[in-house]
Amino acid sequence: MFYFEFKNKLINTRILILVLTLLLSACATEPPVQMMSDARQAIAAAEQADAPRLAPVPIAEARRYIALAETQIRNGSFTYAWQNAQRAKNRAVEALNVARAEDQN
Repeated sequence: MFYFEFKNKLINTRILILVLTLLLSACATEPPVQMMSDARQAIAAAEQADAPRLAPVPIAEARRYIALAETQIRNGSFTYAWQNAQRAKNRAVEALNVARAEDQN
């Protein structure tokens, strides 16, 4: 009985590892097109709100992250590219919010 339970757990563990590996590899096989687009749009909106003057640090960081993501896409590092595109978007939104707040003052 112990052998049967051990064998079942071993099979279940192997199946779980296989499924997780397939899911992770599926996530990282395509370039993050939508996230890159979202980040570029956020950067453009921040620039239009005069973020380079009113929020220079976050907009500079957003540009740096998007450039890094573009390089990572060319190198096939899609997971890292997605992460940096997300960072670029977040920093651009931050720059936009700062620029809008400064503009209202």
